[in-house]
Amino acid sequence: MTANGYTIRRFTPERSALGKLFARDSIVRRMDWVLLFAALALCGLGTLLVYSATRGRTSLTHGDQYYFLIRHLMNAGIGSALGIGAVVIGHRRMRNIVPFFYVLSILGILAVLSPLGSTINGAHAWIVIGGGFSIQPAEFVKVSIIIGMALVLSARVDAGDQEHPDHRTVLKSLGIAALPVLIIMMMPDLGSVMVLGAIVLGVLLASGAASRWVFGLIATGIVGAILVWQLGILDKYQIDRFAAFANPALDPAGVGYNTSQARIAIGSGGLLGKGLFHGSQTTGQFVPEQQTDFVFSVAGEELGFVGALLIIVLIGVILWRACSIARNATDLYGTIVAAGIVAWFAFQSFENIGMTLGIMPVAGIPLPFVSYGGSSMFANCVAIGLLQSVKMQRPMSA
Repeated sequence: MTANGYTIRRFTPERSALGKLFARDSIVRRMDWVLLFAALALCGLGTLLVYSATRGRTSLTHGDQYYFLIRHLMNAGIGSALGIGAVVIGHRRMRNIVPFFYVLSILGILAVLSPLGSTINGAHAWIVIGGGFSIQPAEFVKVSIIIGMALVLSARVDAGDQEHPDHRTVLKSLGIAALPVLIIMMMPDLGSVMVLGAIVLGVLLASGAASRWVFGLIATGIVGAILVWQLGILDKYQIDRFAAFANPALDPAGVGYNTSQARIAIGSGGLLGKGLFHGSQTTGQFVPEQQTDFVFSVAGEELGFVGALLIIVLIGVILWRACSIARNATDLYGTIVAAGIVAWFAFQSFENIGMTLGIMPVAGIPLPFVSYGGSSMFANCVAIGLLQSVKMQRPMSA
């Protein structure tokens, strides 16, 4: 269009930076914002709860009440960067580095069994790197098993060679999971093994493998648990935890102390709680490991039933969006990745909250996005990044 010799260009949003940002095929439009906001909200709540649980524990903070708060925020920042990296790489291009990531995770858990490994709270599952930081390699194994099994199970199906994974393919995928599970059992880290078992089951269900494999896996798990018990592979503190779960009245001042105090804290919170930073059980430091495994008890006491329910609802939102992403994925690989993450978050959240309430045995696993812990936060954020990648790969009309 021209006027008085001057060329007038019609402004269109697509030609501007803002227009490109919100274009139909842009990252902003394709992202699952509900999923992202739910994860961020859990991180925010977790930050407040971790600070409340640790600000008065001078023996842990070395007199600095912000010790855990600063580190928790640093973990969330690093985790966010890793999650963005997963989105940028994309779950499909990540196929190329699956073998590298898998080998790296195996080397990590093997390092725990070497002189580099350290025992924290009875679990020999850590590598202390100094400066108050430590790494739990088993957390990264969760991601490697999901993408490793997904790669094997989906290869021929996505290529159009077969409709469902055959028996040989399923065996190969189970072999990928079996090696790290056996190594982690040697630590032994029972909590991580339980989560990995849930992940493998979820992956097989999503892959379309024959139902006999699913039932066989469940039967194998039951037989394996019996053998582990009979062969005495578990450490004494782990056996004591199961005994306390079976009999809540057993040694409330000893092995049952954690769960007993956690239930007292949650029960005293009532409907609306005692107020953030005003929980008597929390400020009195009656609940051990309250910033990690028993962080849900802080929410129950200080935020009450409403606050505890909010955490459960936010976890439910993440699971809902992840299920939707798995259902609408354009390839089996994406479906399996998303479903594996659903199984991971669902079981780990149920186990953590359940052990705090006394309806599950204490297994020493964190509450996703809420508990203090760098390795857990990093792995969780990578999982959210993978979910976003699967979501953005599908057509907008799906």
